[in-house]
Order: sequence, then C-alpha cells, then structure tokens
Amino acid sequence: QVQLVESGGGLVQAGGSLRLSCAASELTFSSYTMGWFRQAPGKEREFVAGIRWSAGTTVYADSVKGRFTISRDIAKNTVYLQMNSLNPEDTAVYYCAASKVPAIIRAPSRYDYWGQGTQVTVSS
Repeated sequence: QVQLVESGGGLVQAGGSLRLSCAASELTFSSYTMGWFRQAPGKEREFVAGIRWSAGTTVYADSVKGRFTISRDIAKNTVYLQMNSLNPEDTAVYYCAASKVPAIIRAPSRYDYWGQGTQVTVSS
C-alpha cells in the first residue's frame, strides 16, 4: 500500500525557516508529479509547490514564490519543501501528494496519493 509520510513541521517565529520532508513507501516517484499543499482552518486546501520528478521542473504559488523551494532527492526517494521568511499567514497543515498526471497541476483532485499532513505554526 502506498504511503507518503511527511515530517519537519513545527512551531517557528515569523521570519524563521523550516524544511518539510516527504518520503514514500511502495511508490517510486520517477513517474509522478509531486506536490505540496496546505490547509488552514476554515479554508480550502491550496497548492503551494509542485515538481516533476524526472525533469525537476518546478511551479510555485504566487504567495510563496521566492520564499519556498521544492526539491527532490532521487536516491532517497524523498521530496522536500524548504520554507524561508515564514509569516503567520503560512500557518497550516502541510500535505505532500503524488499525481500520475505528467504535468504540474494545482488541483488537489488530480492527486492520487496523500500524506497525513504535518502542522506548521508561525508565531508573530
């Protein structure tokens, strides 16, 4: 059974940094698009960043562009989200997801597998 496991969330002050990791079992990322999403209380789940595993092509939401970086470690079958210059508006549960669609898409419904989520809280 495919499992995506996120780690690296926590509490950080505004201006700080965190790095999230997403590791997979029973899934080889090479043919997938990987995405990071987040969901704040009372809000819909939103796209944060995506990466095409094979080419390394990346796409970012405007709200995180220049602050967040998505990357992957092919040998470790792990995808990362480096988050810098965090602000309280970044507070949310962050989810890793995998899609079989051969392009970076922003719609959560197009992703086939999801992790359990990791909480990121940014204090002011």
